[in-house]
Amino acid sequence: MATAGRIARGWPLVLLALAACALAANGRRAKQARCPAGCTCTKDNALCDNVRAVPRAFPSDVLSLSFVKSGFNEIAGGSFVHTPALQLLLFTANSFDLIDDDAFVGLPHLEYLFIENNKIATLSPFAFRGLKSMIHLSLAYNNLETLPKDVFEGLDALTKVDLRGNNLLCDCKLKWLVEWMRHTNATLDQIYCGGPPARRGQKINDLLPHSFDCLASEFAAYQSLDFESISIEAFAFGEDRYVVFAQPFAGTCSFLEWDHVEMTFRSFDAIQSTSTVVCKPLAIREHLFVIVAQLFGGSHIYKRDLSADKFIKIQDIDIVKIRKPNDIETFVIDGESFFVIADSSKAGDTTIYKWNGNGFYSHQSLHPWHRDTDVEYLEISNKPHLILCSSSQRPVLYQWNRARKSFDRRTDLPEMEDVLAVRHFRFKGELFICLTRFIGDSKVMRWDGAMFKEVQTFPSRGSLVFQPVAVGNWQYAILGSDYSLTQIYRWDGERGRFLPSQELSIQAPRGFSLVSLDGRDFLIASSFKGKSQIFEHLMIDLSH
Repeated sequence: MATAGRIARGWPLVLLALAACALAANGRRAKQARCPAGCTCTKDNALCDNVRAVPRAFPSDVLSLSFVKSGFNEIAGGSFVHTPALQLLLFTANSFDLIDDDAFVGLPHLEYLFIENNKIATLSPFAFRGLKSMIHLSLAYNNLETLPKDVFEGLDALTKVDLRGNNLLCDCKLKWLVEWMRHTNATLDQIYCGGPPARRGQKINDLLPHSFDCLASEFAAYQSLDFESISIEAFAFGEDRYVVFAQPFAGTCSFLEWDHVEMTFRSFDAIQSTSTVVCKPLAIREHLFVIVAQLFGGSHIYKRDLSADKFIKIQDIDIVKIRKPNDIETFVIDGESFFVIADSSKAGDTTIYKWNGNGFYSHQSLHPWHRDTDVEYLEISNKPHLILCSSSQRPVLYQWNRARKSFDRRTDLPEMEDVLAVRHFRFKGELFICLTRFIGDSKVMRWDGAMFKEVQTFPSRGSLVFQPVAVGNWQYAILGSDYSLTQIYRWDGERGRFLPSQELSIQAPRGFSLVSLDGRDFLIASSFKGKSQIFEHLMIDLSH
């Protein structure tokens, strides 16, 4: 009886245990996710048709998941964190056009990802981050025009990538893909460029990284100088580089030097003058001279006294010949140093001066009464030449006569009246000149062996300077304007012409000069009605 009583008393405990087990089993069944609405689930596969959002839960034994004709606009980050067992994921005939960063995070076993026949136009840079097991990726037949740089980074298991059927633009933004294709172990089907026009239809698989010209440039504002100026000259003396501005209103030649610590230009010295229009440095052996051209009070020559560390006046320039100087050019012929002053007065003479070891003396007057505005020295077929611009005639070309040691008139430039200034440059051995007109068309001309022929015209609206500037292998032409923005053009060697590159806001620019210091390139601009400015030339890699 005692034993039977103990058994009878133990029954409630057994019943309680059985009830607890039943409740636990029911709880597990309750937590097991059901197949979401709009989806059909089998033992290990789920197919969702026309769903409006990515469902948050699927049965735990689903290994492959497909979306067809879905109505959501994007695959957001973390959309599949609740289905970590997925091995295959497929999207086809859907309307979404964006895949966000970390869209497939939390899928460590995913091996196959098919995103085909959708409307995808944009991939986020880290759309596929974390898919370390993925071996097959298809983005075929979408609306992709480009791919973010290194979007496949970290997908080390990839053996197959399909990009067919997209309208990929083979520009600098896609250069990285060409480089990646040459180094990856994954195979890719043939894909073709959808643009730009020059590459449309080309096989991307056959492109080479060096065929992309992805370097661009810009002149970025670097330093503003709190003074107006009418000309700018850069020069080297000793081991240092300097720039000098002519300031007509202040009546000074202002010299600046480069501060290698502060990395800015700072004041170095000044020459006091009157109505200064040009401060032209000329280094002869260990001596530095500066020709200071003035509208009033005559023009003068200064020399740098190294012992006193200052400029001293050593010579006056003949006021009878030089009445209204407008430009100065220095040059060396057969080891002898010269400078020429273009005189713009009715009664003045454009005159060449020569250094004789003790001073500069008048060597040749080119012509009187023509109101010359600018002069340029250049060599044509290794022979010294001058181009002289005048307000009363077309630009005149002079050639050096070595026997007489003087310049002879050679010809003029046809159909080029009203030219204010001329500058020359060379590109791959060819000689060009830039001709400035205040109103009308400024021009670039090329020497064809017998004459300068027109290459290109540029609308000029208040232009007093059209100046070529070279930075490394880059050739620019800068067209200033008193009425509008300054235009920078860059030479396109394939087209043989200048193309628009950049606009700068400079008030009444009068001159530009390039200075290279500490591995950096600076464009210095003189401004007649505002602050003179310094810009740094920066290189930009468009493939990044």
